[in-house]
Amino acid sequence: MKKYPKVRSVKPFERKKLFVTFSSGTKKIYDCIPLLNEEVFSSLKDDAFFKNVHPDKHGYGIIWNDQIDLSETELWVNGITTEQAARSDSFIS
Repeated sequence: MKKYPKVRSVKPFERKKLFVTFSSGTKKIYDCIPLLNEEVFSSLKDDAFFKNVHPDKHGYGIIWNDQIDLSETELWVNGITTEQAARSDSFIS
């Protein structure tokens, strides 16, 4: 099983995006919009709830509450680096 860097910090952005910093120093942006179609993630539609995100205390992902979280693997594999995001205006805006 491949190991991915742990999550050091997470900041919510506008338009349901997350700015994630990993233990390796890599920074990625993760788009949560596709998750909103799944019932389990429907609470993320509420901006105040979405902004309540924080890293798992051991860095294995991010958490909103006991039912809603994302693993470091999901964030690493499906997030895009800040360099990629800078080249794609549509991702940030």
